[in-house]
Amino acid sequence: MARDSHPDLGPPGELAHGDFEMVVRRLADDLAFGTDASRFVGSGLEYAQSRPYEPGDPLRQMDWRLTARIGRPFIKEYEALKRTSVHVVLDTSASMAVTSVRLSKHDLGVWLAAAIGLVAQRRLSPVAVVGAGDRTTRFEPSLLQTDLWRALEPLRRGSVAETTHLGARLRQLDVRAKRASVIIIISDLHDPEALPAIRRSAQRHDVIVVEVRDPAERGRLRAGFFRGREAETGRAFLGHGRTRWQPGDPELSDTIDMGRAVARSGASHLRLDTDHAVVPPLRHFLAARAHVGGGRA
Repeated sequence: MARDSHPDLGPPGELAHGDFEMVVRRLADDLAFGTDASRFVGSGLEYAQSRPYEPGDPLRQMDWRLTARIGRPFIKEYEALKRTSVHVVLDTSASMAVTSVRLSKHDLGVWLAAAIGLVAQRRLSPVAVVGAGDRTTRFEPSLLQTDLWRALEPLRRGSVAETTHLGARLRQLDVRAKRASVIIIISDLHDPEALPAIRRSAQRHDVIVVEVRDPAERGRLRAGFFRGREAETGRAFLGHGRTRWQPGDPELSDTIDMGRAVARSGASHLRLDTDHAVVPPLRHFLAARAHVGGGRA
């Protein structure tokens, strides 16, 4: 798989578990490439000191810079695990499953949640995948990959009969998370309660919002006026092909960008489209967060 592309992703629910896991591992390898300095999951271990090499020490812990300077081999020692928990909140509501292209927002969300979770576990950050639709999963973060697959399994198939509970799940996380964590939200943000909940979570946690979007939501559909109904909330609206309907918070208009609203809430924001490559922008975004604070769109 090329480093600057993404695989021909399809519905994850149609793959056998072994094939699903294989694609996730390849996607995680591409996503992790070049993001080693990112603090979104931490480095896993806290550097303590370097000492002279002893037979049997792992070569991957060699301090090459000090070795070259001193002329004798040295090993890096690490003090303690960075137990920075990562909660991946995956929206599985009806609007995520509605699509105008082969890859739905739900399918893309599952692939991203799985790959991000696997990258975090590789760096020794416990991970919990939290469903933000009618389907619920465990809230307790774990370092076991079997727990990651088990949490993702019931979320892999999209549903057009599922309501959104993104705001409610974030409020539950605020109560259950015992200390500051990384919260990665993957959603189309159609829940009117999403922005207030994101604002509240960002006061305590490092919050990253990955907004997934279908090309039909970019507007200019070459259509006249039409009456529509939001998939999971049932809210009716009147739209036309020259404008983009802004879901979620009824106070937001077409002229207000969701990314700016999320940034004002104190969270980081990235928008990914289902008809464009997603790995390069996501990889760049995560790597850049090693140098900037939260709340930057």
